[in-house]
Amino acid sequence: MMMTEILAELVSVPSLPGTPNDRITDVICGRLDVPGVTLHRLATPEGRWNLLASIGPADLPGLMLSGHSDVVSTEGQEWDSDPFCLTEVEDRLVARGTSDMKGFLAAMLDLVPDLLQMPLKRPVHLAFSCDEEIGCRGVPHLIARLPELIARPAGCVVGEPSDLHPVRAHKGKQSVEIRLEGRPGHSSDPAQGVNAIYPAARLALEVENIAAAFAAMGPFDQGFTTPNSTLQAGVIQGGVAVNIIPEHARMLIEARTIPAQSPADVIARVSAALDHIGASAKAAGRPFRSTIEVLASYPALSPRGNEELAGLLSQITGQPIIQAVSYGTEAGLFAQAGIPSVVCGPGNISRAHRANEFIHPQELSACADMLRKIVSRNCL
Repeated sequence: MMMTEILAELVSVPSLPGTPNDRITDVICGRLDVPGVTLHRLATPEGRWNLLASIGPADLPGLMLSGHSDVVSTEGQEWDSDPFCLTEVEDRLVARGTSDMKGFLAAMLDLVPDLLQMPLKRPVHLAFSCDEEIGCRGVPHLIARLPELIARPAGCVVGEPSDLHPVRAHKGKQSVEIRLEGRPGHSSDPAQGVNAIYPAARLALEVENIAAAFAAMGPFDQGFTTPNSTLQAGVIQGGVAVNIIPEHARMLIEARTIPAQSPADVIARVSAALDHIGASAKAAGRPFRSTIEVLASYPALSPRGNEELAGLLSQITGQPIIQAVSYGTEAGLFAQAGIPSVVCGPGNISRAHRANEFIHPQELSACADMLRKIVSRNCL
C-alpha cells in the first residue's frame, strides 16, 4: 500500500516545531517535484519552510488541501515501540504523527499521481505548513504569499483528525507572557524594595474575574460544549528565596474565544487591568515595570460561508457535520483570508500528543477516497 509507505517515510522524521525542518521538507518535495506540479518552497522569517504545490490551472479558484508537517515531542512519554518508526500492531499503525497529522499528509501525497491524470478544470493546491504545534506560527506566512501565486481558493479542507466528520467552527486562541519587574531588597526591610509577585497576584485575580464575567454574561455560542470564551492564568512564577524581595515575576495567560470575540480583544482587557494595577502601585509609591509578549495567536473558525463545503464532505464521508469544537486549527486563518474552510481528516483527536499514537489503515483508505471524491466534485 503506497500510502502506508509514504506515511512510514513521513513519521521517520522527528519534525519538531521551532527546529529546522529541512528534512521533512525534502521528504515531501521528493514526492511533489515531478512534471505537472508547480512547487513553491516558501521560507518563513525564522528560516523554516512552508510548501505549496499546485496542479491544474492556477489562475482559477480551486480546492486547497492543507496540513501541518510538524509534530509534538515524545519527551517524557513511554512508548511501546520507536515513535519515529511506523509499527503495525494488530490493526493499528503506530508512530508519532500518525493521527496528528501525517496520516492526512500521506493521503494528500498519495493523491498526486491521480491528480496528474485527471482533466482538472479547476486547480488542486496542497499546502504543507510548519510550526503549527507552537501556535500556528508558520501558516500565516504561507497565506500571505497566496495572492501572488494562485487565485484565491474556493474552499480549503484542513485535515486535522476528526474521524472524517466535517467540523464547521472552532475557538480562537491567544497566549501571552507577562513579565513584571520590581526592585529587590532584603525581606527585613520591605520599604526598600518592590515585590513583583504582588501585582502578578492581583492580575491573576483580575483574570479570574474577567473569566467569570464571560461565563456569567457571555457572549455565548451554544454550538460549543463550553459556550463562552475562556481565560486563565496558567503559569505564575517569581522570586528566588524567602528572604529576598522578589524582583521578577512571570505569568502565562491564555484566552480561547468563540467566533464572536477576538482573542486579541480579550487579552486587551487583561492589559487594561495590568495598566490599572500599575497606576495604583505608582500612586502608592510602589512602581513596577511590565511587558506583554504574544506567544501564539490564531482566530476562531467561523461557520460563515462553509455550509456548502461541509455539506459536500458529509455526503462523501457519510459522517454527520460537527458544528463546533473547542480546540483550534489553522482553518481559522484560512477563513480569515477569505477562503471558506472546514476541518475534516482521518484519525481521532483523542490520540494526538499521546504515547503510542496510531491510525487505522482503513482510516487512511477512507481519507484517500474522500479526497478523490471531493476533487471530482469540485475540480472536474
